[in-house]
Amino acid sequence: MATVRAYFEKWMKRFPTVESLAEASLEDVKAVWAGLGYYRRAKLIHDCAKAIVANHGGKIPSTSVELEKLPGLGRYTAGAISSVVFGEAAPIVDGNVVRVLTRFRAIGEDAKSKRVVNALWELAEAIVPTERSGDFNQAMMELGATLCTKANPNCGSCPLASQCSALAEVKSKT
Repeated sequence: MATVRAYFEKWMKRFPTVESLAEASLEDVKAVWAGLGYYRRAKLIHDCAKAIVANHGGKIPSTSVELEKLPGLGRYTAGAISSVVFGEAAPIVDGNVVRVLTRFRAIGEDAKSKRVVNALWELAEAIVPTERSGDFNQAMMELGATLCTKANPNCGSCPLASQCSALAEVKSKT
């Protein structure tokens, strides 16, 4: 099985620019993508490259609002790209961030309900800093992946422990 790096290198050799990707046939794109699965993503990446070339002169938009207009890019991906790559103070909410925020605010409702999802996006937007927003977003994801884990959170090592509402609730019951 090829490594992710090998796939990346193969991809970049064949499609070094957004223009080269946009100009390629979908069959060629899928051939280079072969082995990764999720072939719909290959089509969306191809469609996205074509839209960037056609509508943005080959320049990837730098704001989450503009990125979300591209094929296959939703709010999370647009926020991740715009904050990490372009420094925009755009929020992101993935499964790890959901876990951190729901525990931090002791939200016990279904985290997949529309009301809670909207509230989490609003909260994420309110707390993302204007400086180093990409680093902040990556730190939130990493915190959820490594310390604020689903089964065994390591609250003793968490930098947010002193302000965590869920931890305070647990401590008040013991």
